[in-house]
Amino acid sequence: MTITRARLIPLLCLGVAAPCAWQTNAHAQSDFPSRPVRMVNPYAPGGSVDLVGRAVAAGLTSSWGQQVIVDNRPGAGTMIGTEIVARADADGYTMLSTTSAIAIMPSIYRSMRFSTINDLTPIVHIVSNAPMLAVHPSLPAQSIKELVALAKARPGKITAAVSGIGTTNHLITELFQNTASVKLLVVPYKGGGPALADFVGGQVQLFVNTAAAFLPHVKSGRTRVLATLGAQRADYAPDVPTLAETYPGFEASTWYGLYGPRGLSRALAQRWNDAVNQYLKTAQAAAHFRGNHMTIVGGTVAAFNDYHKSETARWHKVITGAGIQPQ
Repeated sequence: MTITRARLIPLLCLGVAAPCAWQTNAHAQSDFPSRPVRMVNPYAPGGSVDLVGRAVAAGLTSSWGQQVIVDNRPGAGTMIGTEIVARADADGYTMLSTTSAIAIMPSIYRSMRFSTINDLTPIVHIVSNAPMLAVHPSLPAQSIKELVALAKARPGKITAAVSGIGTTNHLITELFQNTASVKLLVVPYKGGGPALADFVGGQVQLFVNTAAAFLPHVKSGRTRVLATLGAQRADYAPDVPTLAETYPGFEASTWYGLYGPRGLSRALAQRWNDAVNQYLKTAQAAAHFRGNHMTIVGGTVAAFNDYHKSETARWHKVITGAGIQPQ
């Protein structure tokens, strides 16, 4: 075939354009960030997501030499802040720091204007926080086996506090009931604070919450922790067994992760992933998270993407099995 001048020019341009496009993308990655970055937190200031996000933001600010600014945008069950990132430009300058509630949202809310699977790009699994299952000392159960035996002898009589319908500790309580084949009397509260107060006061007998919430009351004798709910024993409570030691495979950690908007390039996703993983390996990060009873996870973009999808599917099964109606 004869290549005419008219055909040759577009071919030459195509040959030049490909490396130029690659060079542009590579430059964008290596130059990122060239201005301040926004990390949206869909919760109110002062909570656990702030504790995680602000530590990561400070670490990246130090390593990048650009401000990573945490922007708290609470409301509508985290949908306001999450949607900001889902609709943001895919340039890496607007990201989401959130918790495992993002895997619960699709099954709890009847109507959402975005998809947590299709409109966000998982970046990195930052840390996990294994909750604990505790009972009030007035309940005569010294172990999970004794608790289950007692619950089977008194179906629907042991009261279990939850900080709201569809909250993480509510769903973990439902998962425990399903796993152990027991029936508890679930008592929903308007928040974790009132639930904890009534639990410590003995108005309810069982509660799933964080180590930070329970450990001060364990020392005072007002709470008895029976199990941690992570896959392994917690290094800050090595004498407390996991629930998985009684029911193999049980694991229900609260986790914290970083997301970008849909369409974020692989190069930018990897840039963020590398930077966060580098921070998580520092002594500063180890001290901060260990001091707050959290376990550093890290890992690849692909691993977090798979984990996000599997958690979304798992909690959907728990929610539908418990008969919880979407709001």
